[in-house]
Amino acid sequence: MLERSMPRSKAWGCRATFPCIYFLFKIVYCCMKKIPVVFILALFVSCYATKKESGNIGWISLFDGASLQGWKASENPSTFTVENKAIVVHGPRAHLFYEGSVMNRQFKNFEFRALVMTTPGSNSGIFFHTAYQQSGWPNKGYEVQVNNTQTDWRRTGSLYAVQDVKEVYVKDNEWFTEYIKVEGNRVIVKINDHTVVDYTEPKGIEQIEGRAEKRLSNGTFALQGHDPDSKVYFKDIWVRPLP
Repeated sequence: MLERSMPRSKAWGCRATFPCIYFLFKIVYCCMKKIPVVFILALFVSCYATKKESGNIGWISLFDGASLQGWKASENPSTFTVENKAIVVHGPRAHLFYEGSVMNRQFKNFEFRALVMTTPGSNSGIFFHTAYQQSGWPNKGYEVQVNNTQTDWRRTGSLYAVQDVKEVYVKDNEWFTEYIKVEGNRVIVKINDHTVVDYTEPKGIEQIEGRAEKRLSNGTFALQGHDPDSKVYFKDIWVRPLP
């Protein structure tokens, strides 16, 4: 009946784009006097909750918001603390490696996301396909940059020294989402749902000097403590393994 009150193309567009809302309006149109408003609202809330829940299917938390359980810091463990449900990275160079039980720390194809906040002049990063090492910059895997205003020109979202981003998409002192997807030989990085890197690793990359370990393989994640002048926050750290 709703189709008669609007052009057919619009009615079908409504069905395709907002199926739950279309259904609710049809109920209201046909049964307005018979169904209590509270019931209609309950259906709407249920529809919204189902959509939200479906968006989280398969995601696994890597950080409990209260401790560094499941994580292991390298050379300067004091660089990493937990405050207000976030990992605070502030101190001498160190890296915090995920050493928990999820996927036995061997992530290959995956989606990763975290909420991140930088302070002015800070530098950090998120490593993937890496492995724990006691000191130095991680030798294995790739780094996705976290840096909005520090002197290094490579900005947040860069696949460091591979496909770099010069633009600044987010501000210091504001939470933003950093998203990484690895599938096969392709790496996608998004900042607040905006794609900033879409990289396909060429075959034979390991034969290039310096790239024997800096390539796609499998491994764990690590958060970077870059220097004592940098202070960066991470929270809501999730991963979704892919086939």
